[in-house]
Amino acid sequence: MVSMSTAVPTVLSVDRYHRVMAIDIAGFITYVKDHAIEHGFHVHDERHFIETFSLRQSFEVDLHPESACDGPLDLNLAFDVEPRVLLRLEDWVKEHEEEMTEAADNFELPIYFNWALPKMSRPPDLVVLAAELAGIGGPGLPIEVSGVESTGALSTGADRRLSLVGRVQLSLVDVMMGQEQLCDILDRCREVSEYLVTASQEWAVEYPPPPAV
Repeated sequence: MVSMSTAVPTVLSVDRYHRVMAIDIAGFITYVKDHAIEHGFHVHDERHFIETFSLRQSFEVDLHPESACDGPLDLNLAFDVEPRVLLRLEDWVKEHEEEMTEAADNFELPIYFNWALPKMSRPPDLVVLAAELAGIGGPGLPIEVSGVESTGALSTGADRRLSLVGRVQLSLVDVMMGQEQLCDILDRCREVSEYLVTASQEWAVEYPPPPAV
């Protein structure tokens, strides 16, 4: 049986007599938070959502690099847990208990890195920024860059903001076996975050934002 439990501190639990395999997703999220702290982040908040009909689950963690806890960068980590994938993994484990490593590419847990900056007066060229971030994130942390410009009241001018999303696929088998370390990904995530914090001065980011009228 594959299940999610917050009570078990280990990621993998095995009963050799009944062949029970437990994936402690909540425990893995706790491990990621502790590991992020070791790689230069501060954790500020976390959330857990469950869809009552599909039982789909989402875990979110808000964190910042140590050098920018006061802003202006917002960084959100999101884990999307698909129950159908866990059920397929349960069936696979029952049939191939001794060959679990061969299933690593078939069962994945996506993790999203979402960066956001406040309103800016001199936004960067998105193509140039995407190229710069590709050099920092590398193939292990591909990042999608987008910009939004909106106009509210005419007296406030245009509102220009950046949004960046990195997506990484984790092997559920590695998570289950406790082999997913994330060291390189967290290091690259910190480097991307520090680059954005430094560049925000050149982009004239408005932080703290002016009070709402």
